[in-house]
Amino acid sequence: MIGFSSVAKRYSGGLEVIRDVSFSIAAGELVFVTGRSGAGKTTLFKLIAAVERATSGTVLVNGQNVGVLKRAAVPYLRRNLGLVFQDQKLLYDRSVFDNVMLPLAFSDFSFREAARRARAALDKVELLPRERARPIQLSGGEQQRLAIARAVVNRPSILIADEPTANLDAASAERIIELFLSFNQVGVTVLIATHDAQLVARLGRRTLRLEQGRLAEDIAGAAG
Repeated sequence: MIGFSSVAKRYSGGLEVIRDVSFSIAAGELVFVTGRSGAGKTTLFKLIAAVERATSGTVLVNGQNVGVLKRAAVPYLRRNLGLVFQDQKLLYDRSVFDNVMLPLAFSDFSFREAARRARAALDKVELLPRERARPIQLSGGEQQRLAIARAVVNRPSILIADEPTANLDAASAERIIELFLSFNQVGVTVLIATHDAQLVARLGRRTLRLEQGRLAEDIAGAAG
């Protein structure tokens, strides 16, 4: 499903943010990625999504070598990825419904089918009654749930979330985590970057801990 083999990422000036990282994640796993700010968590996710390319080593996603994908092939890779980054990039001049419809704009679905899928995604995150609202009218937790609805509207096999509960109150954060657990229960592979050590300990899932760009620990989960 996802494999890293001796992966490194260096930026101009020689800054190395990922260093000799190797791991594999099987289909259907839920894995936490932890580490201090600057440890390389966000870059790791960007390598999976081909937002960034590795300087050396191999990144495999669903059997595809991400490093050799042509630019035209990247959108097809991302159709099987649901991405929730810290910068949600919600469109504040459009409705909640329109935001979720956006990933389906270049699909082969009819408008009727696309709208059905968008409303199903909104219903999953309990935002269907707010479909005509603008994102600016939503709370922080609701905006995060909107970003998740947009990420899963294509029904991806892999869902990646970078600090999805940051800056949320405890109740909103718990609601977000329950959503990710529900997707994982139906077979979606889920990767979550988080600073929340209590959350990681409570759920007892596999954890990859990064330290200065290296994989310091790969801790097996106690809950499957």
